[in-house]
Amino acid sequence: MDEDRLPTPLIDALSKHGNTRPFRANAILINEGDASDSLYIVLSGRLRVYASSDEGRDVVLAEHGPGEYVGELSLDGTARSASVKTLVDSSCCVVPGAQLRGFLAEQPDFALHLSQKLVRMVRRLTEQVKSLALQDVYGRMVRVLMELSDPAGDERVVREKLTQQDIAERVGSSREMVNRVMKDLTGGGYVAVREGRYVIRRKLPAAR
Repeated sequence: MDEDRLPTPLIDALSKHGNTRPFRANAILINEGDASDSLYIVLSGRLRVYASSDEGRDVVLAEHGPGEYVGELSLDGTARSASVKTLVDSSCCVVPGAQLRGFLAEQPDFALHLSQKLVRMVRRLTEQVKSLALQDVYGRMVRVLMELSDPAGDERVVREKLTQQDIAERVGSSREMVNRVMKDLTGGGYVAVREGRYVIRRKLPAAR
């Protein structure tokens, strides 16, 4: 989200307290349950934040691009609450927790940015919890497709090339269930695939 991107002056100032590191695609930066406390500022590439069940199923919580950062929840000194991995080759400035705490005390602008980001995060996660509790898989898929798409004339085009597994991880369902719902939507002319991206051709039904 644009609101979550740090202004360039803050990135430059914060980068002086950390080290820039390259990471290959699919590299694990943070493991859920870790005791590490570093902040990762994305300089290039894309990161995914996710949680895993004991059975190995993943639920995507967020994705972050250049100018955004992850790992701020470790400031309270507890274990990591989610895992983070790279989706593509990426570069991050890694700021140790001790340096970050000092920077927060020196830079009220960053403290304000962080608090506003945390408020937005709580709101997004609240919506996700409500969706999981109150909507069926179809309803959750409609929400995700609408959130990840932009208007294009009379249609909406999903910004990313999503697989059905990607969608399943975002809505907390199985790929098989997502496949069944998607077949209904494409068969009814509501959704199409063009150049690897989902296109919403007309308003999606409120319920199946």
